[in-house]
Order: sequence, then C-alpha cells, then structure tokens
Amino acid sequence: MSGSRITFLEGQAGQGAALERIAARVRTRLAGPEPAALRTARRPLFTGIGASYAALAVPVQHLRAAGVVTQRVLSSEIETGTTGFDTDCLIAVSQGGRSCETLAAFQRATPGTTKTALLNVAASPLGDLADLTVDLGGEPDSYASTIGYTGTVVALDLIAGALTGRPDTEDPWRRIAERTTAVHRQAIEVIAGLRERGARCIAADAVAAGASRASAEEGALLLREVVRMTAAASVTRNYLHGEMESAGNTLHLVFGDGREIELARSLSGAGHLTLLLTTADVEAAGQLAVVRLPRCADAVRVVLETVVLQELVAQLSAERGVPIESFVFANDDTKEGGLDMADFEVAAFSPEG
Repeated sequence: MSGSRITFLEGQAGQGAALERIAARVRTRLAGPEPAALRTARRPLFTGIGASYAALAVPVQHLRAAGVVTQRVLSSEIETGTTGFDTDCLIAVSQGGRSCETLAAFQRATPGTTKTALLNVAASPLGDLADLTVDLGGEPDSYASTIGYTGTVVALDLIAGALTGRPDTEDPWRRIAERTTAVHRQAIEVIAGLRERGARCIAADAVAAGASRASAEEGALLLREVVRMTAAASVTRNYLHGEMESAGNTLHLVFGDGREIELARSLSGAGHLTLLLTTADVEAAGQLAVVRLPRCADAVRVVLETVVLQELVAQLSAERGVPIESFVFANDDTKEGGLDMADFEVAAFSPEG
C-alpha cells in the first residue's frame, strides 16, 4: 500500500500539490546515473494490471509517435515469461509492488532484460526483483486510487520523455497544480447538473482514442468500484462499429476532439445522457454536458480527464448512497502476502461530508 491511506475526497483535494512533488521527484531520479539502462532502451515493454494497465496507454502512445517500438500487456499474460516479446526492457507498474501477476512477470522475464519497476512504495517485493526502481515517494493515497493513479501517469510520461530524449524545456508538468484546480472547479459545476440523471443510469460506456484510452479504461474501472455501476471502455472507431447500439438508460463518457464530438452529439441527440471532455468549442445542450479542457500535452490531458472522472464518481456515489470506499469483494490472491485489512479501515465520506 502507499505510505498511508487517505479518503478519496482527501485525495482529490491534495492532488495538485502531490503531482508537483511527484514530478520533481521523478525528474531527479531519471536525471541520475542509475537509470542509464532505461534511457538507452530501444524496445520497452510495459506491463501492469488493473488501473496500472490503463495508465500504460499514455507512454505507449507517446513512444509510438516518436517511432519507438513498444506495447503494453497485462501482467497476467506474461506470468510465464516474456518469450515471444521482442523487448530489452520490461517496465512494470504496481503502486504497492505486491500485485501477484506483476511479480510473476518479473520473476519469469527473459534473462538479460532490464527490469524497471515504477512504484509508489520503493521498499516492496517488486522493487526487490527490479534492476531499477522509480518511485512516487510513498504518497498517501485512497483505496480507490486518486493521487496514486494520476501520479503514475505523470511518472510514466517522464519515463517516456527520458526514453525519447525529450528536452527539459518541453516538460509538460510545470503548471499541473494550477491546471488540476481549474479543471476540478469546472467539473464540480458541470457534474452537479447531471448527477441526478446520471445516478439513475443502469450502465455506462467510456469512449476514447489514443492516450485518452487510459481515461476511458480508468473511468470504467472507477464507475465499477466506486459507484458500483456496470461500465465498459471502448476505442472510438470500434465503438462506432456496433458497440454503441446497446445505448439505453446509459451514461456515456466521451473523450476527444475529433470523431468523438459527432459521436457525443449523436448519443445525446438520441436522448442518451452524455458527458463530453474536449478542448473544442462545443456547447452543452439537452442531454449533452461538456467539460472544456485546456490544450496541453496528451499525458497532461489524461490527468485532467481523470480529475473530472474522480469528481463524477464522487458525486454519483453520493447520489446513489454508496460510500466511496465500501468495497464488496476482498480477493486475497491478488496481492503478495494477502490483503492488508487496514486498507479498508479508512472511513468514507460523501461529497457533502
């Protein structure tokens, strides 16, 4: 687990300042001599499970755009080893470093592959197996992750920047606290206008392309684990090929500036509640709610999209009377050493307190 547990709402409130700290820490770590093998990797393979896997869409998109051969894969798919993957550097993400599937992937990685662990807690079973660790500094986090997830996105972008030799002048994280505060303020107002209708929806679809696939996947996960709403994530072009036909008393989260705008208008025009997160000048109307994001780097955009998602699930859980941290299932085979029941002891509070 992280250094200590905080509530979901505390995570929201302290997120901007925490991301500033994380960015500074990871920059310093990557500038040192130890990450040389990471900076010179030519075929990185990213792995994780759950929210960590979702976050990996960010560096994969960045690196592919720069011509680097890479992909992300669920840790459970390489528990038996990395044979069949052309990689010289396996980069695994696990906040607490105890995810069983990710540990198995490291244990069975092809000899000679540099094993890099991105963690919140450096002293961990995964950290012990790694050739190199990059950590967020043991930031306190909520059980349904807030700071831990967005901090991971920040760190992954900085790692991708190190792999591509991005100059310091192009570092996109200098104003992240200011930006998260501004977007959160807007999200509170926009979501307040749809929370009653949204809470009555029976399911949700989250749709995006590129790096924002991380947001769609994280959004679906948060709706499932916080709001207990059935939710799925889809890629924009695939969603158009039949998946959208099941719309009906559903909430639609659409991320993007291209085909996503027309998609959002089509869904809302057919009477389906839709929240569009875009940098484009799109007006809200009827069943269409809009959060306008600033133009920024893809990774920063994903963090800002996540800020909106966190506010969405906080308000919907309150409207539905579901305590945010009241998890139903405690699977004891997903973490090395079993579950730490202290993770469940932090009291949950509704947005109204």
